[in-house]
Amino acid sequence: MAQHRVATVDEIRPGERKIVQLEGRSIGVFNVKGTFYALRNVCPHQGAEVCLGSIGGMTVCGNQEDGTLSELRFEKAGEILRCPWHGWEFEIRTGKSIFNPLGCYIKNYPVTIGQKDVADGETLRVETYPTSVEEKFIIVHL
Repeated sequence: MAQHRVATVDEIRPGERKIVQLEGRSIGVFNVKGTFYALRNVCPHQGAEVCLGSIGGMTVCGNQEDGTLSELRFEKAGEILRCPWHGWEFEIRTGKSIFNPLGCYIKNYPVTIGQKDVADGETLRVETYPTSVEEKFIIVHL
């Protein structure tokens, strides 16, 4: 599995994204509340650059025991990506569509946070514990 250093963690603030080209693919790297996710920048509907779409949440309606609808709630703030062409919505964390999560999705890629090894300058180790290393890089695995 190829590893690509795409940014430092400080370059992509919470709620923001960075579009990168990796091995001929356009990929959006998102920071959702401090956790990073990578999605292929192609909408499954008609091929739009989906990662350029708006980032928000979604309104859901609860159900009462008798089957009637109850209150509306706003959920997943900052976790929903909306395609700029036709408004199709996808969860950034999984790439799954809101309307058909089992049948329609955006390809997602594993992301790890590597740290610069002071001895050799390489970025290979996965961060698992708090560290005092100053330079951290976001790594997408294809």
